Amino acid sequence: MKLHRIALGLAAAALAPTAAQAQEVVLKFAHFMPTTNPYHVHVIVPWCDRIATESKGRMVCQIYPAMQLGGTPTQLLNQVRDGVADVIWTMPGYNAGRFPKLEVFELPFFTTTPEGTARAMWDFVQKNALDEFPGMKPLATWTPGAYAFHVNGKEVATLDDLKGMKVRTPSRLGNKLLAALGAVPVGMPAPQMSEGLSKGVIHGALYPWESVPSAKLHELTKYSFDANADYRMSAATTIIAMNRKRYDGLPAELKQIIDASTGREFSAQAAAVLDKQANVGREQTVANGNKVYSIAPQEVARWKDATQVVTAEWIKESTAKGLDGQRLHDEAAALLKNYSH
Repeated sequence: MKLHRIALGLAAAALAPTAAQAQEVVLKFAHFMPTTNPYHVHVIVPWCDRIATESKGRMVCQIYPAMQLGGTPTQLLNQVRDGVADVIWTMPGYNAGRFPKLEVFELPFFTTTPEGTARAMWDFVQKNALDEFPGMKPLATWTPGAYAFHVNGKEVATLDDLKGMKVRTPSRLGNKLLAALGAVPVGMPAPQMSEGLSKGVIHGALYPWESVPSAKLHELTKYSFDANADYRMSAATTIIAMNRKRYDGLPAELKQIIDASTGREFSAQAAAVLDKQANVGREQTVANGNKVYSIAPQEVARWKDATQVVTAEWIKESTAKGLDGQRLHDEAAALLKNYSH
């Protein structure tokens, strides 16, 4: 009996390293959207399911939506850099001035198709902007679907109609876009937007179609319109990023799973999936009885002319910061053209 207990002990000791190797790696994935948002449902959860399946359960996500780890949306990049979260999804534009290179993709009437823009952004970041993410490893970059204006009070058909309206925007260049169009920009993260509309703090919002239903924006506004142009009137950058030390500390086979499931094509796939959800947002807005329309082409030309100053100022500001603003602009434009046409 004593010899039997010794044998069992030796067997357990022999199995201990195997059990330790099979232990789960739990990645804390944080973002600021509710669980009903298409980013959570159609991008984050499927990616987490994929890495769990491909690692045979060795690597799984623990998702913290709606800032459940604490803090505000503007703090997510610091949280992943500092290891509070292992992986995050957020919008860099919430941190004004922190990403002067990546910001080029938020210029007015600049970005193109969702998938083409995503691929262009990925290549641009890998070559030009990795230094904007210290302590982090970008996993995916894309822009939301076309931003539309969602407003209350009156139908907007011309620049004159927009003048003086308080409109929510997610980024610094969004502020400049609105100012150039004669509106009053109000910088505001998405979670604060609904309250701002219901209390009359803002008259409308710049917001992507795919996220309209989860934000109930169609219930808070009456008119939705966009430019319906080849080059989108407004865009905001988004990113999935991982803590660099957390990634570096993974076994090689788990790193390979991360690498294979992220990058340029994952970025494009995320953009494509969300673009399909944009149709859902439009359909629900129409079903709610709202008016959904596009600005007349001749009026769009006026909007383009009015916002050219934003691009010129961005190039000038970037150069003043020691960057080659014109080169960054032209390189991003060339990538967009290459991937979108």
